[in-house]
Amino acid sequence: MNLLTGQKIEREDLKPGDHIYAWRTLYIYAHHGIYIGDDEVIHFTEPNGKKSVSGFVVESISPSMPCPKCGGPKKKTYNGVTVSCLDCFLDGCELNRYEYSVSWQLFWESRRGTCSVAESDPPEIVIKRATSCIEEGFGEYNLARNNCEDFAFYCKTGNAKRGKLGQADCKIL
Repeated sequence: MNLLTGQKIEREDLKPGDHIYAWRTLYIYAHHGIYIGDDEVIHFTEPNGKKSVSGFVVESISPSMPCPKCGGPKKKTYNGVTVSCLDCFLDGCELNRYEYSVSWQLFWESRRGTCSVAESDPPEIVIKRATSCIEEGFGEYNLARNNCEDFAFYCKTGNAKRGKLGQADCKIL
């Protein structure tokens, strides 16, 4: 594991239920999601498709526009929870896997947003949580308190990472 950027992986190493992320804009932030297999990712974004850091729009995703990589529309969106192809999720960035059950030492030495000491639930439970949020949503998007990393962490563990999250809107499994 690279302590600064996380765990880069190849597509062929992906497994359904993996918490994945892609660094954006000079490694300032990362976009997180749950890989569900068949080249599809469930992830959480602002319903209007814009993400901002310090007031500047850094990413814009429009669920009504055709996918720039595969040509098709987003498969399904509910209040910011979206299913899209892996290429659209990555948007040209490197694929990384978020690691679970790491040691406290590695956790404290690693960059925030790349790993956790928490244990992950089995892949089938992770995928059930993620897919239930397609129908139920994940609450109101908030860059600091209810974002894509919080969504993926909830799907993997069933627990809120910080603050009051939108997980109450999902069917808790």
